[in-house]
Amino acid sequence: MIIVVANSKGGVGKSTLAVHLAAWLHDQGHSVTLADCDTQHSSSDWAKEAVPGVKTVRLADPNEILDRLPMLGQETDYVVADGPGSNTETSRALLLWADLALVPCKASMLEVRALAQATNVLRQAQDIRHGQPRAVIILSMVGKTYRLTHDMKDAAAALELPLAKTALTLRQIYADAPGQDKVVWQMGSRGREAADEVESLFGEVLPEARKSKSARRTSKHAAG
Repeated sequence: MIIVVANSKGGVGKSTLAVHLAAWLHDQGHSVTLADCDTQHSSSDWAKEAVPGVKTVRLADPNEILDRLPMLGQETDYVVADGPGSNTETSRALLLWADLALVPCKASMLEVRALAQATNVLRQAQDIRHGQPRAVIILSMVGKTYRLTHDMKDAAAALELPLAKTALTLRQIYADAPGQDKVVWQMGSRGREAADEVESLFGEVLPEARKSKSARRTSKHAAG
């Protein structure tokens, strides 16, 4: 499966989502490639240290994405592509091959309204591919006392995109993790709540990827 983390708006937590998803899939016993398609290359630098078992590649050029992404999808169980914050052509190339698009969005009415513009490229890809890729909006950086309003639910429904029930809370540990070359569940007791949140989110959007503990042990034993 090729999963693209996509939003043409920067600063919405794309790299945090992509690296944690790649690490989570790896921990489930899957083979994973993280395709860093942002010119800053922050997600690949982070993943190399935090999860060395995840293969990392950099694909910043739309033509390279169109040529290499399907091949990468054949080489590992999952490809997680961290999309750019602004380059429309790069996003379009990614979405033309994606099986699933995860669209992080900050939880405010202004952000949700802006999402209509941010998802234009996604709509184009779905029109070309007769409904593919499947897409899910994920609210990120939400306050701990956050409540989803009816206006926001209506705005998401108007886009005809499902909204994940689990949101990513605004936590300092998500900001600290890249500097420590770790993902949140590698950061001890202070990362426990964030780790539970991430586990809940990915189990919700990718239930088929979650393996039992015994299956994970078998996978790790076979790899060794």
